[in-house]
Amino acid sequence: MQGKIVIDLEPDNKANHSVINFGKGWGIIFYCMAMFWFYVGFVNDGSNITAPAVAANLGVQSGTVLTCNSVAGVVGVLLFILVGQLNQKWGARKTSAICMIVAAVCYVIIGNAPNLVVYTIAMCFVAGGIMSAGYIAGGALVAQWFPKKKGIVMGYTTMGHNLASAFYVPMITVLVNQLGVRVAVIIPAAAVIVLSILGIIFVRNTPQEVGINPDNVSDETYKADYADTADPENDDGGWTTKKLLTNKELWLAGITTGFFQICSVGVMSQLVVRNQQLGFSQSTAVAIMTVLACIGIFGSFIIGVFDDKFGTKKTMIFFGVWYIVALLCNVSETTFGIYISIFMIGMAIGGSANFTTSLPASIFGRQGFAKVNSVLFPIQGLFTSLCFAVNGIVLNLTGSLRYAYIVFACVAAVNIVLVCLVNEHKYNKDYEKELQVRARTEAKIREIERRVREELEKEEREKASAQA
Repeated sequence: MQGKIVIDLEPDNKANHSVINFGKGWGIIFYCMAMFWFYVGFVNDGSNITAPAVAANLGVQSGTVLTCNSVAGVVGVLLFILVGQLNQKWGARKTSAICMIVAAVCYVIIGNAPNLVVYTIAMCFVAGGIMSAGYIAGGALVAQWFPKKKGIVMGYTTMGHNLASAFYVPMITVLVNQLGVRVAVIIPAAAVIVLSILGIIFVRNTPQEVGINPDNVSDETYKADYADTADPENDDGGWTTKKLLTNKELWLAGITTGFFQICSVGVMSQLVVRNQQLGFSQSTAVAIMTVLACIGIFGSFIIGVFDDKFGTKKTMIFFGVWYIVALLCNVSETTFGIYISIFMIGMAIGGSANFTTSLPASIFGRQGFAKVNSVLFPIQGLFTSLCFAVNGIVLNLTGSLRYAYIVFACVAAVNIVLVCLVNEHKYNKDYEKELQVRARTEAKIREIERRVREELEKEEREKASAQA
């Protein structure tokens, strides 16, 4: 063929699609993972042990303490609103550290509370503090450091949920049994304070502060595929609280992620109690949680990979179907159904937490994410806190969590419908830039095809002329 065609297409950089190439970003991943570990221990799974222990000290029903946890979760929404504003002002580094210190101090108080009023007030700051650290500050870190890899990164960070189920629950069980809840809570509280100090020393709000680009990409890739953030408007992305509160996508993001949190947190926070109701001893129930949590580490990774490959929306729909099947297997109360449900629940432990950051980051992008999250997370937190009310009310009324699981299955079914209404990338400037780059590349490919066809047709004509 005569002539030479040279078209400069962007090379396929495999590093950009790596699930491990995060460079200095690994420090952020482990930091967020640790915050999730303490969040699940303090608020969710750890309440399997601390709630009955506190109830015994105060001479009340365990379900009553769980109802107090729900009240604390609702009141904690006010703290989420405040912390969201402070996070914009202080940055995720300082915000996460301060919130963890507040949560640690109040965690000691809940173990030593003289009455339900003090317990509930302290629990407001435990839930508000540690959740704000992990989700508001941690979410801002993930959005800034990993805007396009947030799916797989959240798959890693939410392994903290599984690891807490595997190790925090056995740890707090031993501590409470050996030392009593009053002393037991001091040890994890001290560990959280150590983590906050490490965060102040080593964590930075953006990757640019340590000399790298978001997603650890090259300068060339960042310039070509990422939206310009030089505009001061990107401090809040052009969003105001009023605009966000009247935005359909924000409410869909808040409600859908919150509904899945209701299911996941509601199940995990009382899984040991549920397994005891099914006939397991406390030690066996704790051991089951440890095993399924270890299995769930792989599950968190898989959900992260699915999110990265298929998108957050499709992954959420899959998650909803998976969770409905798991819950229905559990309420069947057959031996086969129970073991299947335990495995399926374990695989999905970190899934709902993945979506709390991944979905809003997909919809709104990293520009102004701190502002978006300051409005969004209180909505998520409000819905999440309802799970404790469901468990507490059902437990007090029926003495069993079986009907609570049926409620959670119905919530998941409704949520699948709501997820289908989400416009996954509506305001994502990086995604828009990526589409523009893809369109240019496809145009170049079409140009290649056109020129190749012309050359081939020219050769055919020359051959035909020569033969004539």
